[in-house]
Amino acid sequence: MANKSNISEGRRNMMAVLATAGLVSGLDGVASAANRDKEPAVTGGKTFYDPRDAYPRAPFAGQDQPWPGLASKMIPRPDHGEKSYRGSGKLQGRKALITGGDSGIGRATAIAYAREGADIVINYLPQEEPDAREVVALLQGEGHKVFALPGDLRNENFCVQLVQEASKRLGGLDILANIAGHQHYNESILTLSTADFDDTLKTNVYAMFWLCKEALKIMPAGSAIVNTSSTQGYRPSAILLDYATSKAAIANFTRALAIQLAPRGIRVNAVAPGPFWTPLQVSGGQPASAYSQFGANTPVKRPGQPVEIAPVYVFLACAENSYVTGEVYGETGCAQIF
Repeated sequence: MANKSNISEGRRNMMAVLATAGLVSGLDGVASAANRDKEPAVTGGKTFYDPRDAYPRAPFAGQDQPWPGLASKMIPRPDHGEKSYRGSGKLQGRKALITGGDSGIGRATAIAYAREGADIVINYLPQEEPDAREVVALLQGEGHKVFALPGDLRNENFCVQLVQEASKRLGGLDILANIAGHQHYNESILTLSTADFDDTLKTNVYAMFWLCKEALKIMPAGSAIVNTSSTQGYRPSAILLDYATSKAAIANFTRALAIQLAPRGIRVNAVAPGPFWTPLQVSGGQPASAYSQFGANTPVKRPGQPVEIAPVYVFLACAENSYVTGEVYGETGCAQIF
């Protein structure tokens, strides 16, 4: 079981995280009138709002999608910070590889990293090309340097090639954000096939191992690796046996690797999200009965939006946070049961 103190520590540091990352959330057009009671007040060019009413909440419309799902087809569309995230140069000159950068938390991180000054490569599955095109068009249109490299992370050879090609395109690599994930619910271990278990562990754990191993051949001192665990890693749902297992492994992999790499001056941390509104949920990650009420039983009564967690990935990549390593930062909406 993952150490809950690390998750709690992440919550206690969230105010510092937000200040460090320079997130400004403009919420126009995000939540319908039915999902919020009032418009957020804007003071001095910055948005101040009640987090309970900031974004949409359940019930969500039925919208089952084939795996791996597209953000562009979700109702409501997730907010990745396309219109709201404002950078302040915190990653100026950095070179980042982001897996799962087409949608969800990966997309929000890609937007944040680019607007903080990093040159980026995003990876995604070929089926996710429509979402990836949106990210590239947005960021290149703003003058950012971004490359898109599709491919399946379940293949070791591809992972090796991905790191090598990303380094070639960027002229080096000093941030690796492992965000891509595979989640598919299954009611019983008796119906969880070896192939399904394999898909989850290869995407979530093996790919992280392969990418880190190859990236460390070229990453200089001062680099940062940011992995993605989950609250499922220490409070698992019965229907997510394989996913929860993988996320617990990621937390421990992160801590062990951080100890290994500290003498080399390379930091390794992880983020542990709670319920976030991403294509993962509507493409088999949850049954429709669960995602229609997704996030409703958190204290803030809604799921998180990807833009709300991107600042944590910025915080963990920033050189100024040079003493932060081996940590698992939670962002859960104070959720206890999903």
